Amino acid sequence: MAPYFILQWILMVLFTGLTVSGSPVRGVVGQNVTLPCKYPVNHQNDITTMCWGRGSCPSSQCSQTILQTDGRRVTERQSSRYRLEGNLAQGDVSLTIVNAAEADGGMYCCKVEIPGWFNDLLNNLEVVIETGEQSFCMSVLEG
Repeated sequence: MAPYFILQWILMVLFTGLTVSGSPVRGVVGQNVTLPCKYPVNHQNDITTMCWGRGSCPSSQCSQTILQTDGRRVTERQSSRYRLEGNLAQGDVSLTIVNAAEADGGMYCCKVEIPGWFNDLLNNLEVVIETGEQSFCMSVLEG
């Protein structure tokens, strides 16, 4: 019976990729918000292409691409508000949204194209952008 479950798990990973989803990334209207995304780079050959998109990660490419790299530099950007301020050569492809607006809230996908079949790193991140008033209320309630 155990081999059956192992086979199911392997097939699930093969056909869906590795997807990470965690706590929502929270930001405040008018401030910058950074969506974390990193991949391991041990050698220059490990540097690879990636993209950021709106919505959940699909099985190929990014949906509603907002930013794309060739691994070393940004090759496509929907808006100057989307920036990669980390060290691309070290695998830090975290997305910074400059001057966040409420409309920036929602699901984002960081997709890193790892060579080989079904090896891509898929990182789904939910973004919540609050007004300054909402942020203050939440800090009072949590405090």
